Amino acid sequence: MRISTKGRYALRMMVDLAEHNSDGFIALKDIAGRQGISKKYLEQIVPVLNKANLLKTNRGFQGGYRLAKLPEQYTVGDILRSTEGSMAPVACVDTEIPIECERSGDCPTLPVWQGLQRVINEYLDSITLQDILDQQKERVGNDYMI
Repeated sequence: MRISTKGRYALRMMVDLAEHNSDGFIALKDIAGRQGISKKYLEQIVPVLNKANLLKTNRGFQGGYRLAKLPEQYTVGDILRSTEGSMAPVACVDTEIPIECERSGDCPTLPVWQGLQRVINEYLDSITLQDILDQQKERVGNDYMI
């Protein structure tokens, strides 16, 4: 399984918004500049995040984007599933678009794929945007030099 550029950039955008959550609505150009991501690419990601109700949008002079909830209420899994769709490692365990395999009743490897899917989802759902911010602060805080 590989996370696409869209998924990686969406996560970076959401972390950026979480980091600047108290700044009100943030212009896309500001996020693009801080993250080194093209504004055009972010413009393609925003509708996906909006559709998943992950963002609040404000148009006009003071317009921009902000998180719809608190950073601790977003999991990495929520964000990646909104951009990537299912995180299923193989089609036969995909719950969004189930593909009924003629061998599923006898398949000796099916439990392997089901277990992998469970581990992926549990891991991604155990990390919040706030966790990422806290880890970042810890890394920066431990960078003290004399």
